[in-house]
Amino acid sequence: MPDRARVEEALGALRAELAAGQPEMTEWTTRDTWLAFMRFGRTRFDTAPTPDSDGLLFQFGTYAFSGRPMFTVDLTRQFDVSDDCGEHDHYVQVHCELRYGPEPDLDALGSFDSWFFHDAGADLDEWFAAMEGRLALLLGHRPAETDLYEEPV
Repeated sequence: MPDRARVEEALGALRAELAAGQPEMTEWTTRDTWLAFMRFGRTRFDTAPTPDSDGLLFQFGTYAFSGRPMFTVDLTRQFDVSDDCGEHDHYVQVHCELRYGPEPDLDALGSFDSWFFHDAGADLDEWFAAMEGRLALLLGHRPAETDLYEEPV
């Protein structure tokens, strides 16, 4: 699709959306980040017109990836990358991780994940509304750490 951004531009597009709300990462609240992720999630990229080529993943839980337990919200965009013959080669994921210090209310949420795929027939606004409901306890909070990165999977 010539009018769509290239997958290689996705991390930059997410950074731009986040900076549009608050230029300094230390000032981003969960609400700021969520609104930016929704704008980013609505942007279409040049992917194959298949139901699993462009997906959004919302997940959270308490994990000790950095050595100490932190409640982590991971907002992810996953793209299917095809080879020159049009066959699946690998996926690229663009992550925005929000980490919060341990709090009993957050730990009580347990873990959760939900996928949305463009071109699969589901309603994006309904999915966003349902996921925002899962963030209700955090919307006014500022994460202790925020990490933006891209990785092949």
